[in-house]
Amino acid sequence: MYRLHKHFAQVELEKTYQEIQQLQLEIQNTSSLSADGDHGATWPIGITPPFQPKTRFEVLRWDYFTEEQLYSCVDGSPKCELHGVDMADVADVVATAMEELTRKSQPVLHIRKQQLVNGYRRFDPTRGMEYTLDLQVEVVTQKGHSRSVIKRVHLVRPLSEVEIIPMPYVTEASRINVILPLTAHDRDHASHFLEVYAAAAFESRENAVLTFLFIYDPFEAQQVVQNDIFAPVKARIAEYERKYAEVKIPWISVKTDAPSQIKVMDIISKKHPVDTLFFVAGVDTEVTTDFLSRCRMNTINSWQVFFPIHFQGYNPAIAYHNQALPAALDLLRDAGRFDRDVFHEACFYNADYMAARTRMAVDAQENEDILETLDIYDMFVKYSSLHVFRAMEPALLQRYRQHACNPRLSEEMYHRCMQSSLEGLGSRSQLAMVLFEQEQGNST
Repeated sequence: MYRLHKHFAQVELEKTYQEIQQLQLEIQNTSSLSADGDHGATWPIGITPPFQPKTRFEVLRWDYFTEEQLYSCVDGSPKCELHGVDMADVADVVATAMEELTRKSQPVLHIRKQQLVNGYRRFDPTRGMEYTLDLQVEVVTQKGHSRSVIKRVHLVRPLSEVEIIPMPYVTEASRINVILPLTAHDRDHASHFLEVYAAAAFESRENAVLTFLFIYDPFEAQQVVQNDIFAPVKARIAEYERKYAEVKIPWISVKTDAPSQIKVMDIISKKHPVDTLFFVAGVDTEVTTDFLSRCRMNTINSWQVFFPIHFQGYNPAIAYHNQALPAALDLLRDAGRFDRDVFHEACFYNADYMAARTRMAVDAQENEDILETLDIYDMFVKYSSLHVFRAMEPALLQRYRQHACNPRLSEEMYHRCMQSSLEGLGSRSQLAMVLFEQEQGNST
């Protein structure tokens, strides 16, 4: 039965290839009648034409690579080792290129040990991944002589057909429980968070409940009766509750010497029903009604969790050097950037969190440090089968504030924190201008 199935599948495949070749010929013959003539059919025939940039900012970047190294790294390093999917991608492209060269070229080509001289690739959002390879091969003549030549090969890995994935029905009427963890280092910024949140949620009577989580270290917890470090914040909460009679802002006190996202959520999760929709916010987050609606729509119970990428403002002293500071943070190129290195904000259902946390409990028993070295995003990626939706969120803004990275975090999380702090100072042109002015001042 397997042999029969393989035979008829091969017959169908060859028939499909013939139909593709016929369609390509028809496209090529028809394109000659167009205004551009033979140039009307772009290569490969039948694939969407390349993206045409309208400004210099839209020009697609080519990334250089070899068989061992990649010269455009995610962390901004000039060179890094190929590993994982990148290594598999390069190996697959080189193998495909050599297979096609061997099949189409005469005389026969023999592969040398180091066949890839140069490699370039770029992702075109309209058609897929494009590659340009310089391959060094040995050409063997009929008399048995061989010579080394370099062949340039162009390849395209086209995007597959877009599919509509059925998604469960969600509404914008769900109640959101906004969780704000607060440490002593963050307490001075709680007033601004309350001011922005009140304008967005309290004024419009948004279906959301704000909960403060005050995190004390052991020494601060002992002094809470004589000197409560969060007393000003609690007084501010009471003011808003008096101003908005229908609003209640609950708060929870926690004592821990090593606060982490998972330890914090373990406490919150036990105090809410399983069908609760959580939004874990940061004290610098400026919450808007538009974002709360997208939090509801993008978070699907037992299906998907949502980790938005907020827009992080640059350091005002650098972004607005010798200029007047704007009243509000604008969504502009010179004002900030979407911080891909931060995973603090998250929208998820309590049932999904509890399921992932249960799977994580086995590893946590063997290694207790995992609760401090992982965040909620890593937990969902490693211990859940749900869709983890990560997208830029223009309605979620954060003003600049210098953060101290916790050395107790995992190496990857600590590196992400440092990368976010460094890239959040300003754009390259702004930093270059500040350095230029410093050098001019030193020279004079």
